[in-house]
Amino acid sequence: MTKLKRLALAAVAAAALAWPAMAANTSLTMGMVLEPPHLDPTAGAAAAIDEVVYANVFEGLTRIDSTGAVQPALARSWEISEDGKVYTFKLAGGVTFHNGVPMTADHVVFSFERAMAEGSVNAQKQLFAPIETVEAVDPATVRITLKNPFGALLFNLGWGDAVIVEPSSADTNKDQPVGTGPFKLDRWVKGDRVEISAYDGYWGDKPALASATFKFISDPAAAVAAVLAGDVDAFANFPAGEALEQFRADPRFEVTIGSTEGETILAINNQQKPFDDVRVRRALSHAIDRKALIDGAMFGNGTPIGSHFAPHHPAYVDLTNRYPYDKDGARKLLAEAGYPDGFSATLKLPPPSYARRGGELIAAQLAEVGVKLEIIPVEWPQWLEQVFRGDDFDLTIVSHTEPMDIGIYARGTDYYFNYVSDEFNAIIDKLNLTAETEARYALMGDAQRKLADDAVNVFLFQLPKLGVWKAGLEGLWENSPVQANDLTGVRWTQ
Repeated sequence: MTKLKRLALAAVAAAALAWPAMAANTSLTMGMVLEPPHLDPTAGAAAAIDEVVYANVFEGLTRIDSTGAVQPALARSWEISEDGKVYTFKLAGGVTFHNGVPMTADHVVFSFERAMAEGSVNAQKQLFAPIETVEAVDPATVRITLKNPFGALLFNLGWGDAVIVEPSSADTNKDQPVGTGPFKLDRWVKGDRVEISAYDGYWGDKPALASATFKFISDPAAAVAAVLAGDVDAFANFPAGEALEQFRADPRFEVTIGSTEGETILAINNQQKPFDDVRVRRALSHAIDRKALIDGAMFGNGTPIGSHFAPHHPAYVDLTNRYPYDKDGARKLLAEAGYPDGFSATLKLPPPSYARRGGELIAAQLAEVGVKLEIIPVEWPQWLEQVFRGDDFDLTIVSHTEPMDIGIYARGTDYYFNYVSDEFNAIIDKLNLTAETEARYALMGDAQRKLADDAVNVFLFQLPKLGVWKAGLEGLWENSPVQANDLTGVRWTQ
């Protein structure tokens, strides 16, 4: 080897030492349309809460995976008594909360009794209604005794509303969440982002990501710009369906279209005139062209529905023809109800594009039958305060993304659309006492038909899950069986 070659090789070797291989990417910025009102999944109904903290910061006894199946979480195993009323859970060992407190069976008892208490602020308190008692058998064993057999218990315990919390942090979880999950909160810059990072003391498999940021971008055009500019790596629920073809044609990105549990409805205040008349509600259902709405607001992405039930569920009943698009039929019903010239009402629209865009189209369609709507855009905290908690609305548009949530219609005037029906409540009561699968499905069908007959709301479409993210990112959910941006299996492959 010549002296010149030896010098050249030495230079290459020195350069290799001076320029180490590029480290693998271990951070992620996820775009979200809505900012959560707070970060405590046991004290709020907003889907955006779980989209940040579910499986990331907080964990329950069970968890729901990307297919909708129940998986072990803080409970590693369980046994069910022959009569179906007693569940005995064995807890994972070595679990600590992010504040360093070791988790025991006492924390499970505290969490569930808190959710079941008379003054509970849990938005899904009915999930715990079948429970008679919760006992700590020993520090690693929990026994739950039910009032009656209840086949959906393990699934319900996988909801974000059933996560396990630590007593000393329970009252501050809204702003400073303390869970047992693989990520802990670093910072919440309100109005902009939430930052989380891997928790060193996590009891389970360590996540590939060292940190993640949830960036809040409600405007569809701004969401497109942020993805194209690389300001966000992924948008698991992309708000700009009109831009999907642009991203499909760009090899830098991956596009997926999946399903959600999001029944999108024109929600009606059933106790407010003129909507307390079923003929008026039926008229609204006849006056709306679902296909035109899906094409115009969702760019063809979405599945029409005729009741509050997901089309991908085996118990789904197709009721979309119960109220076919029929303007003359709508006018006739309004006249029978005493409104031959129509009436005026308000339509409050939260920020998501399906609501804002859909609201404009629905207002135009209803105007053709004499129903004149004043559109009132509201931000998400306003919607929660005025509409969801305050019942201060005539009509609104929202997607209900909780899984299997048809039971919300049994809450009467305690729930914002104020539907009261003894017949429907009897169906749900029977469903809650039924464990056999086919019998449960039959009752679910009865519940769907009753809601359609009463035209409780105008059932529009099942919200699709439009995902756009950078190529080389894997592990994000294509479908949303629960409200989640589960980052526990997310990693970069390039």
